[in-house]
Amino acid sequence: MQNREFKDAVFDSLARIAASFSAPKRLEIVELLAQGERSVESIARVTGLTHANASRHLGVLKQAHLVQARSAGKHVVYRIAAPSVLRGYRALMALAEDRISELQKLVWEQFGPPGELETVSLEELSARMKKGDIVLLDVRPREEFDAGHIAGAISIPVDELPDRLNELSKSKTVVAYCRGPYCVLAPDAVRLMRSRGY
Repeated sequence: MQNREFKDAVFDSLARIAASFSAPKRLEIVELLAQGERSVESIARVTGLTHANASRHLGVLKQAHLVQARSAGKHVVYRIAAPSVLRGYRALMALAEDRISELQKLVWEQFGPPGELETVSLEELSARMKKGDIVLLDVRPREEFDAGHIAGAISIPVDELPDRLNELSKSKTVVAYCRGPYCVLAPDAVRLMRSRGY
């Protein structure tokens, strides 16, 4: 192989990965699959895509070896192919946060200025859970909690929270978590709890 052919082949491979991440819905699918395996039907429902469009996006991700599929009865279930996929996704997020000022503006408009919602590092969360002075609340849908969650968390999906607040003690601080930095579930849960005196 000549040097030019080699370089073209290398950059073609890199471009395949970049192209796989180039559609907003595919990025949302990667974020969703970071929570655990999902069927095409589930992905379509959560992302607002038709079954056909969800399948098409998943096909692109599969061709780039970013996701894997398996049969589960009548359904096809997808998962992230390797930890490197999530590292690549997080690197893309960090690059966008650093280089696109409009992204920070969107975040501020949705979640409020920095400091309005208190964030807790994993180390601090672990220490506070050992002390027993917090309740850790997973507000993701139940299927995501069942696929994996932080040890010691309790599951109350955000859409069930208004009817299940009485399960939480007002004497402890509640820390809510969801899918990641752009997920709106935990901030919505925190606002609701604060409005009810938590």
